[in-house]
Amino acid sequence: MGVLGGIDASPESLMNLKTTADRLIGDYHFSVLAAGGRQFPLGTMGVILGGNVRVGLEDNLWLGKGQLATNAQLTERAVTIIENMGARVIGPDEVRKKLNLTKMAMLAG
Repeated sequence: MGVLGGIDASPESLMNLKTTADRLIGDYHFSVLAAGGRQFPLGTMGVILGGNVRVGLEDNLWLGKGQLATNAQLTERAVTIIENMGARVIGPDEVRKKLNLTKMAMLAG
């Protein structure tokens, strides 16, 4: 959300996506990612709606006004927000189980 060629990074757009997916798909998992300063507000809204959130430098370079972020800082902020909302952060093994995925070894080369 909020990138060139993407949907507008607004609460209304997120609600429209969620409502449409609920009607068309039914049972599904979703994640919210938004560019720049909309990353945390829309990610928080995604958690409220029962989804997952993705953060990282590929979508947002800033921790605050004029303060460049690291991936670790963005992740720490997201974890703090999610846990303060009473939601739970899960790790890769639990994600694989939730999505019925099989861990595969990376091939060097």
